[in-house]
Amino acid sequence: MKSKRSYSVYIVFFICFLGSTGIFAQTNEQKALETKREQLEQEIKEINRLLFAEKKERGTVLDQMEAMDQKINVRQQLIRVTNQQSNLLNRQINTNIRNIGKLRDDLALLKEEYGNMILKSYQNKSQQSRLMFLLSADNFFQAFKRFQYMKQYTQYRQEQGEQILVKTNELTNLNKELSTQRKEKDRLVAENTLVKNQLYKEIQSQKELLKTIRRNESKYASQINKKQQEAKRIDAQIERLIRSAIAASNKEVGKKTNTKAVSSSTFVLTPEATIVANNFSANKGKLIWPVEKGIKRQGFGIYNDAVYPGIKHQSNGVIIATDEGSQARSIFEGEVIAILSVPGGNKGVQIKHGNYISTYYNLSKVSVKKGDKVSIKSNLGEIYTSKTDGSTRLKFYLYRDTTRLNPEDWIYRL
Repeated sequence: MKSKRSYSVYIVFFICFLGSTGIFAQTNEQKALETKREQLEQEIKEINRLLFAEKKERGTVLDQMEAMDQKINVRQQLIRVTNQQSNLLNRQINTNIRNIGKLRDDLALLKEEYGNMILKSYQNKSQQSRLMFLLSADNFFQAFKRFQYMKQYTQYRQEQGEQILVKTNELTNLNKELSTQRKEKDRLVAENTLVKNQLYKEIQSQKELLKTIRRNESKYASQINKKQQEAKRIDAQIERLIRSAIAASNKEVGKKTNTKAVSSSTFVLTPEATIVANNFSANKGKLIWPVEKGIKRQGFGIYNDAVYPGIKHQSNGVIIATDEGSQARSIFEGEVIAILSVPGGNKGVQIKHGNYISTYYNLSKVSVKKGDKVSIKSNLGEIYTSKTDGSTRLKFYLYRDTTRLNPEDWIYRL
């Protein structure tokens, strides 16, 4: 009988443990969703501040369309995350409602048992009855057992009273938690309604902008062509300078080691350069942003045109929008291997980190020169602010030897 009771206790304990683990997991999930929602809200604020504030009348139609598309996309993500939070709260509320029902039943049963116990105790409360109960024992051993029973009975009454108090406190706390969760859910629903209304307005604005574009498709096509040609010029010079830097570096290493470089597409690394490269590689996903503050304006890779999805664009780096007067900064220690100057364009800086190369383009002023050693966060130059639309954008590229890398995989939360 005793082992069966112990087994039941273990089962109850195991079920409670699983329940508490589930609640803990839900709490962590809720915190993660809240963090994600706050990040998306902050991103929308930064998009409005950096891409729309006092610029939408002056910016090109292409820029306006891409910025609008970016904001709508973030707004849709925000709605999805808020819905996930609301659904999770629903599950937690339903769990708490079930727990409250179970606690009420347990509390009612405890009170009933306690009441019956008090009644029996009252009926046998006289000291004489207790004494007679002891004296009527057949022998000393039986009297001792009866005395132990009386002590256990008193202790059990005390434990029952304490359990009632604990269950009452649990019920009170659960009711408070349930009230808080319902208020939180109401807040999320209200916020989501507001975000959906804003999204609807932005989609309508985007449709109006589309009408404007399609009334003058030749102008839009011209803007796309200009943008693509500029990107090609920058990409060509970046890759030409990288190959030139590899050739010069390998030649220098060959002189020091009396060996001939066997490759024109990879750096021959000295022991010191190998350490830098290994440290750089070890920080993948944790490297700092190349600006102190900003938002990603355009990601890496092939993407669809904002107006005509059938048109594909290729981005070999990322574009980061930031504040006027902002400085580009080195993402890691390294050596300046080239200063870019694209005809008809702006300036740029290339930094070598072992066999990794980071490139910072669209600078109006450069504050370093070829051969300089730089440390992490070193200022490299002021980022150019367009006189046409007031935008300040850094074009950032990352290579390993001559292989293009996606900066979003390397820079923290880019």
